[in-house]
Amino acid sequence: MRTFFTALLLCMSLGCLGQSIQLKGIIKNEDKQAIEFANIVLQTRDSSMVTGASSDAKGHFELMNISAGTYRLVISSVGYQTQEIWLTDLNQSRNLGEIYLAEEAFALDNVTVTASAQRSEIDRKIVYPSERQQKASANGVDLLQQLMLPRLQVDPVNNTIQIPGDGEVQLRINGVKVTNQEIRALRPDEIVRVEYHDNPGLRYGNAEIVIDYIVRRPETGGNFGIDIMQSPHVAWGNYQASMKINHKKSEFSANYWGGPRDFYGAYRDNQEDFNLGNGTELHRYEKGVPSHWKLMQQWLNVAYNLQDNNKYQFNVSLNYSGNNVPVQRFKGQLINRTNETDYVDMLDETSSHYHRPSLDIYYQRNLKKDQVLIFDVVGTYNKEFSDRLYQESRENNMLTNIRNKVYGKKYSIIGEGIYEKKLANGNRWGAGLRHTHSFSNNDYINGHTYRTEMQQGSTYLYGEFRGKAKKLDYMLGIGGTRSFYRQEGSVDLYQYYTFNPRLTLKYTFNDRAYLRLRSSISNEMPSLGNLSAIDQVIDSLQIQRGNPNLESYLYYRTSLDGEWSKGIFHTYFSMSYNYKPNAIMDEKYVEGNKIIQTWDNQKNWQSLTPMVQLRVGPVANILQFSVSGGLNHYISNGNTYKHRYSNWWMDASISANWKNFTFIYQIMTNQNRLVGETVSGDENAQILMLNYKWKDLRIGAGVFNPFTNDYKTISENWNQYASSRKSNHLQESSHMAFITLSYNFSFGRHYKSGSKKVSNQDSDSGIMQTGK
Repeated sequence: MRTFFTALLLCMSLGCLGQSIQLKGIIKNEDKQAIEFANIVLQTRDSSMVTGASSDAKGHFELMNISAGTYRLVISSVGYQTQEIWLTDLNQSRNLGEIYLAEEAFALDNVTVTASAQRSEIDRKIVYPSERQQKASANGVDLLQQLMLPRLQVDPVNNTIQIPGDGEVQLRINGVKVTNQEIRALRPDEIVRVEYHDNPGLRYGNAEIVIDYIVRRPETGGNFGIDIMQSPHVAWGNYQASMKINHKKSEFSANYWGGPRDFYGAYRDNQEDFNLGNGTELHRYEKGVPSHWKLMQQWLNVAYNLQDNNKYQFNVSLNYSGNNVPVQRFKGQLINRTNETDYVDMLDETSSHYHRPSLDIYYQRNLKKDQVLIFDVVGTYNKEFSDRLYQESRENNMLTNIRNKVYGKKYSIIGEGIYEKKLANGNRWGAGLRHTHSFSNNDYINGHTYRTEMQQGSTYLYGEFRGKAKKLDYMLGIGGTRSFYRQEGSVDLYQYYTFNPRLTLKYTFNDRAYLRLRSSISNEMPSLGNLSAIDQVIDSLQIQRGNPNLESYLYYRTSLDGEWSKGIFHTYFSMSYNYKPNAIMDEKYVEGNKIIQTWDNQKNWQSLTPMVQLRVGPVANILQFSVSGGLNHYISNGNTYKHRYSNWWMDASISANWKNFTFIYQIMTNQNRLVGETVSGDENAQILMLNYKWKDLRIGAGVFNPFTNDYKTISENWNQYASSRKSNHLQESSHMAFITLSYNFSFGRHYKSGSKKVSNQDSDSGIMQTGK
């Protein structure tokens, strides 16, 4: 009997041991950062599920009460390659230690993201759109509006993506620098993730934000899509068509966008005060009447791409952008405010156009040991023409008759080489060399013919290192720039050497909170147009004059920002300070009985811009909203003036998705900006939209400025000799209804795709712009 009980106890003990096998480990990415909420599933040989768990905030997981046997452990997480570990004859508890998941660059064919997932790195936030967000969107711009990323202000009607202040937003697809129109051509279901670079490296130039869409690429077949937005009662529309054909490693694509506008309610009101220095003062008011403004904007892209994901990528892209303005007419009266019976009739009419073709040749080579070599060459041709007629008359007697014609041509080439190397422990470094060279030939005709020939160049060499020490990420970049310019006929060569460092320190408390400090110094060059030693008459009292003595200057930036999120609540804040000593800004002075408008290197320009954003949602997987607000405070110290200006702003967006319907309401207040003595501003805008999506078809309707009777933009100049306050009005933009139609058709299957990582383009025409 004793032997029986001993055997029974032994069997029970073994049985208990068999039920107490445990598995544990830590899930990390290749940069040795913990992966939160990774899925861990234990399966039998025939793939039947035994048990499962999710990793915690530190990447830890633990599976309990496992019986002895042979199993397959499957670890997966959105954005990473699935890892499988076979556990043969498992009969005791095991600690698997650190398990690393490799980043999944493009393919998520078998994964459905039900909630918008994201993770943060030192220079970017990686966002995986949810099924709800993709379903509510017809293109890449719509999807970005649904994601409600920090600082971004997305206008789906005017097709703009910007941030508060004057920062540049770069848009990219698989690393390729693209335009808004190419983003609109993206299908939401082909977008794997959106990489939001809010601390871009030195090779992105002076970009404040970089938005990189990582998309799938068909191996065969392709897609075709149209996107139409048209007002039924106003001559306003946006039309886009795109196509893409794939065959093995080759991809052919073409995109076209056209934006016709034909308005008869454009006018301006302008209040001006002149002090000519000899005691003569004039106070006049320009009272505008509705007039004609017609334009046609066009953009075209044709590209060929050849790539082997693991070896190379070769890309050739031919781009064209143009804008034809046959008429932009402002009519009205110039009234003497001290004697309203004293007035003259005024006409200010301009016709203009520009054509900007460019050719981009790109090659990327993936080398062994996580090394990448990139070469990019871009040639651009800018051709621009403007014809401005300005007249003042009284009782059919011509008092002032001014005509300025400008023919401009500019040729530029940009070449860049980049080397990047990934190191152990998530560290990496890179170096690059970029050179830009441009030639400008402009003819100015205003009774006489003046010709300017200028050349300008810049060479930029940089290196960058990124590392991590526990919860502290850091990035150090060092660059140097040599810039020069010369006006033909002059023996002087103006050249400057500048040092361009950049430092980022980011402390991550957890996956839901961080604090970051950023600081950089960059180089700003004068535009070729402002360097032109040419006079252009504006009206009977004012002349615009270029300044060939302008010099490059430095741009200092410092910012502190942070994020915190919990559940459906997400907050973001930032505080930025910018400083530009010797900044090129406008100025005016009296010369005889005329006011001269020009530019010069002034003492300094400063800005302080705090902002905060609150995002909530999705609530019940239906509703989400975002509200942002802040202050733009500017200090402009010129050689002869000192100005201060503050502007409060707010941007709010509400999005509701129910079944196949999407409702959007967005309001944006103007964000004015002071540079020199000029305050320029955006408009107050509201957008109301309702869309219905069925498979690949989406139809909708909306109203631009539904609760506003007057659409206008305001600018002011505070000069002591010639101050002004101008309001530009556009009657058609108030209560402007529109309808939308989008259709996308695709065929073929998907496979992993590499990414082009750099692109350059020159959009500066090199012409000194003039206008009242």
